Amino acid sequence: MMEQVLRSMRTIAVVGASDRPDRPSHGVATYLQRAGFRVFAVNPKLSGELFGNPVYAALEDIPEPIDVVDVFRRPEDVPPVVESAIAVRAKAVWLQLGITNANAEARARDAGLSVVANRCLKVEHARLP
Repeated sequence: MMEQVLRSMRTIAVVGASDRPDRPSHGVATYLQRAGFRVFAVNPKLSGELFGNPVYAALEDIPEPIDVVDVFRRPEDVPPVVESAIAVRAKAVWLQLGITNANAEARARDAGLSVVANRCLKVEHARLP
């Protein structure tokens, strides 16, 4: 399933995106943009642009369909992100390395979303043949 998500994604919303280059969310988003993906930063504390697009306060503010919601938030903050991903009809939720939340993952799967947890999207994409 992970490979299917990686091969089918085109638009990625990075929840918890940072404008600081030393942060993992910034590095992953920059990698994805350079790899040809359309990347949307989601962070209510930021404004302006990141990765060539406006920064959005919430997933619901993004004006186009989202394939993957890439989550850089603490495990306890994941459930509302999953609810937003379901609301915007994202195809998948990707919880970055070190992030798991069994209840939120089950909720996403029950709603028909693909789920990848505790994996780095950048690392896994770079491994594709």
